[in-house]
Amino acid sequence: MDRDNGPHARVPEQRAPQQRPADGAALRFSVLGPVRAWRSDEALPSGSPQQRALLTALLLRGGRTATASELIDAIWGEDPPSQALAAVRTYASRLRKILDPQTLVSDAGGYAIRTTHDALDLTVAQELAAEAEKARASSDRALARALLTEALDLWDGEALASVPGPYAENQRTRLEEWRLQLTETRLDLDLEVGCHAEAVSELTALTAAHPLRERLRELLMVALYRSGRQAEALAVYADTRRLLADELGVDPRPELAQLQQRILQADEELARPTDEPAPAPAPVRPAQLPATVPDFTGRASFVRELGDRLASAEGTVMAVSALAGIGGVGKTTLAVHVAHQARQHFPDGQLYVDLQGAGARAAETETVLGAFLRALGTADSAIPDSLDERAALYRSTLDGRRILILLDNAHDAAQIRPLLPGTAGCAALVTSRVRMVDLAGAHLVDLDVMSPEEALQLFTRIVGEERIDSERDAALDVVAACGFLPLAIRIAASRLAARRTWTVSVLAAKLADERRRLDELQAGDLAVKATFELGYGQLEPAQAHAFRLLGLADGPDISLAAAAALLNLQVHAAEDLLEALVDTSLLESAAPGRYRYHDLVRLYARSCAERDEQQPGERELALSRLLDFYLATVARVSTMEKPGDTLVNHLTPTSYAGLEFSSRRDAQDWLYAEAGTLLACARQSAGGQTLRHAVDLLWTAIELAESGANSKEYEATVAAVFRAAELAGDAKSEGRALITLANVHHVSGRFDLADHECRRVLHLSAVAQDPLAACWASNLLGIVALYENRHADGEEHLTRAIAHFRELEDRPGEAAALCNLSRVHLAMGRTDSAVSLAQQGTQMYDEMDHALKGANGRYALGLALTQSGRLEAAADSLKQAHQVFKDSRQRLWEGMALFRLAEVDIAAQRPAQAAANSELALTILRGIGGEWRRGNVLTVLGRALSGIGQTGRARVCWHEALAIFEAHGSPEAADVRGLLNPATVA
Repeated sequence: MDRDNGPHARVPEQRAPQQRPADGAALRFSVLGPVRAWRSDEALPSGSPQQRALLTALLLRGGRTATASELIDAIWGEDPPSQALAAVRTYASRLRKILDPQTLVSDAGGYAIRTTHDALDLTVAQELAAEAEKARASSDRALARALLTEALDLWDGEALASVPGPYAENQRTRLEEWRLQLTETRLDLDLEVGCHAEAVSELTALTAAHPLRERLRELLMVALYRSGRQAEALAVYADTRRLLADELGVDPRPELAQLQQRILQADEELARPTDEPAPAPAPVRPAQLPATVPDFTGRASFVRELGDRLASAEGTVMAVSALAGIGGVGKTTLAVHVAHQARQHFPDGQLYVDLQGAGARAAETETVLGAFLRALGTADSAIPDSLDERAALYRSTLDGRRILILLDNAHDAAQIRPLLPGTAGCAALVTSRVRMVDLAGAHLVDLDVMSPEEALQLFTRIVGEERIDSERDAALDVVAACGFLPLAIRIAASRLAARRTWTVSVLAAKLADERRRLDELQAGDLAVKATFELGYGQLEPAQAHAFRLLGLADGPDISLAAAAALLNLQVHAAEDLLEALVDTSLLESAAPGRYRYHDLVRLYARSCAERDEQQPGERELALSRLLDFYLATVARVSTMEKPGDTLVNHLTPTSYAGLEFSSRRDAQDWLYAEAGTLLACARQSAGGQTLRHAVDLLWTAIELAESGANSKEYEATVAAVFRAAELAGDAKSEGRALITLANVHHVSGRFDLADHECRRVLHLSAVAQDPLAACWASNLLGIVALYENRHADGEEHLTRAIAHFRELEDRPGEAAALCNLSRVHLAMGRTDSAVSLAQQGTQMYDEMDHALKGANGRYALGLALTQSGRLEAAADSLKQAHQVFKDSRQRLWEGMALFRLAEVDIAAQRPAQAAANSELALTILRGIGGEWRRGNVLTVLGRALSGIGQTGRARVCWHEALAIFEAHGSPEAADVRGLLNPATVA
């Protein structure tokens, strides 16, 4: 075993002066793969194997001359033919004609190739490796990884492939060793930057290919340990120790044994890079505070009080100050100003988040924790799924650091508790509309309105002294009309500053209407409503109408096209109104073409709609238009994604046209970009006359359930809409909502629930005379029966589905049921029928140019071909399916296709490739697909690991799979028990 793991070993080189070909066309050569030559983009013939061997010997000399005897030795070794010298001259002559006389030159009885320094891929790789070494030495690991990846990408298979001769063989071995060293270095960098989960798959395959290379084993142990797979990491050591003893009669090197001990001791230092440079990379020192306002005014006692608390945080465990007050009182402004002044006390960074506590749906704590962990340098792959695990990792990450956390606009104490630091040195500033008396140990600050002096000072700073000095009394009238509320003062002053023709008296006169100030005198949100009335009252009628209606829509923001639909306007007219609202600060421009309300402004806009919309039903019509827009647009997306699908013909009719897309990719991008607002609209519309539209919207956008990114939100929305349909007693809506809910259960591995809901769909669809829902219910019942090993039931359900789809002339549905029936027949041992059915379904999809569903067909065909023993055809079908799933962002099926490819690899006795595919499947299926599917992947991964001699890791995987199957009562548990039986494994 080679115990030299130096990652930066260099391939020697020495170059002579370079020249360009006479015709100016650049020559390029490759040796990191087949030996080839190009002139510009034209491939040149390299001749016989011996001629390529001569070209190789010259290229690897870096421009130095090789004598004829050296070339003979390189090509034939100790047994050259009798005419070897003549053959060398012939090969050289042929190469000179192919290249040109200035490139291959005769020199001192030998030959040399003279070309530019970057003409040879090996030279480029050497330079990239050298630059990577420099980047790593200067702590720029991201650049080092990129350079090494670029260098390794230059390889095209085995170096000097098929080149004969002892010289080529020696160089091939040397280049392969160098390639492995570069790969080890790049993997080491992967671990240093936290990409441990992604590295496991590659390291598993490499350790299978190079079982005696201890450095790879060491990296694999670290990657597994940092991925939370401690048992597997220890199993790798046990497998390595046994292998070394059996093959070489030696023990693992001391570094490997020490690593095992550190893993046994759960060494926290091992959980992060051992050579972390100082200072830390920029992402580890967040600076997220929003900009402080340049005209901050007053609040001197609060600034001093809070500043003193933050300055003393170093010796205090969890120093928390919570600011409470009505909306618009200046909590955020004060907190940001104090936080900026205290930055010097928190050299390790500042975190900030708007928790959206005043809105209908506050920010989820686990989502905020994920964002904070990323800001603190944690890789996405290292962020756990559950709230408790994220909170624990967050506190561990903050330990030993001095970081200020600003939690703005909190809903309640329960929302922020997991976000609070747990050690001395850190501090938190919290703002909220509620007083957090139940937040233990917090320093509570009640923020009131400004004093008259402070209010006038703020007004003057914004408007300008020259306009206030001559109208001081009018200015006092203005700030008094604002109730001395900072947000109201800022809005009023900004409007005045933007209107140079107005005097202060004009503004004061506009604010003199007591009807607008009465609410200001009350507690709570009414004071905020009076403040916003100042801006709202200045809007033109069309602007005010838009302001009121836009506030009706739920969701984080709204696109320009959706807003135009809601307002029943052309896009350009809607844009003019929205931009005018942005100018008044009543609306925010979240991004080009997207708009959002501040939480309190949205509430105010809705109150205005209740008060001021005179036309009966106008609010309901606006939301109905928005729902129509989403349903019509999603239907267009479905038409592009699933051509020929008859679902769009069975949807509730819409009166508003949706968007058109030029490509399938544009349609996909729109769907996933709008997922949050689309689902919010469906949930909001689940009632009355729009219920069926909301249900159909969710059914048509069912791909969101399988994407992983939107699965949880989709499930919650479907459940809410189903409850509304159930309360309404609408059998058709209830059935369609149930079929989407059943699909969610199927995707999540809750097959018993999916089966139950589908049986209810059959009854409801009969009552509502909705045959399409019945078809898809029968189809899904067949799939569930397959998973539960009720094959006769599955065949019955799917045969019925096929017949009903044919009655409806729904060819995509028929193709889906055929492919699913193929899988049932496969489970029943009817392999030939399974192949035939899958081929029929796939052909139907291809005839309709149905790429995504065609991938489902190829998935089923791949399974059937695997069982029939046609493994290469199976692998090809599954690879095609995998690529489409990946391009379509269908994470569930992307992961399942990799799992099935791993099964093919096992059958084809390619355990190393099976292990790599299984590892990738586990990574992709994280958080989607359910535990039952995870158990199946773990079972196959265990088989693959056993096949490459890593039996310890294999048993860890099988034990985990067994626990999953036993918890679910799955029959697969018996198979896994057999694998864990030593006699069976042997």
